[in-house]
Amino acid sequence: MYLTADWKKCTGCRLCLSVCCLCHFDEANPKKAALAIDAKFPEPGTFHPRVCDQCGTCASVCPVEAISRNKDGVYIIDSEKCTGCGACVEACPLKVMFIHEDSIVPIKCDLCKECIPVCSTRVLSIKE
Repeated sequence: MYLTADWKKCTGCRLCLSVCCLCHFDEANPKKAALAIDAKFPEPGTFHPRVCDQCGTCASVCPVEAISRNKDGVYIIDSEKCTGCGACVEACPLKVMFIHEDSIVPIKCDLCKECIPVCSTRVLSIKE
């Protein structure tokens, strides 16, 4: 199971980013959101959301095995084991993992699904 985005529907409102950081960090800081929206301006004038597809590349490169797959097939970071080396961030093919200056533990989508209902244009959905 993974989150997917239909970029053709995205208006760039960034509500998904706001909800993500509010749910996980109790703060309105879209720079901590586990998804991203790239604005393609001035040409062609579109927004392209980037979301984790749970490919597992991050887990395969983690030298301390701090990333593992849960029962739902979602890759989760164990903050107790993570050393903040950044190998997972560099290896992420979709560039949706990153380390924020407030923590050494990378930020990654945990498929909480809180972003889905706030998207009025139904850009985000779950795929099996």
